[in-house]
Amino acid sequence: VQLQASGGGLVQVGDSLRLSCAVSGRSFSRIHMAWFRQTPGKEREFVAGVRWRSGTTSYADSVKGRFTISGDNAKNTVYLQMNSLKPEDTAVYYCAADTAVLFSTTSHPYDYWGQGTQVTVSS
Repeated sequence: VQLQASGGGLVQVGDSLRLSCAVSGRSFSRIHMAWFRQTPGKEREFVAGVRWRSGTTSYADSVKGRFTISGDNAKNTVYLQMNSLKPEDTAVYYCAADTAVLFSTTSHPYDYWGQGTQVTVSS
């Protein structure tokens, strides 16, 4: 499985961005997909994820109501729509894929990672 993340950039407080994660090598409809983010000196943090079997989504409390994870089966691409961005959302964002049975909000079970895309929210 290969993951290619894109869509990051420099935006202002309150702006929106949409990150994309193109999945190749396996249909994402049969793997758990998630977005994590990381800032220097900190652990990689779960942001949002979707379970492949049920399609149910999970979000970190810090992004609930502002971020939405979704997927396009035809394009084999997962998206993270980020609205009402705040300076504390500044981070490198990674998409990740997990082929395990159980969905996880921790980074360790995830088998495959994209290269990361920088999101910077300026005040």
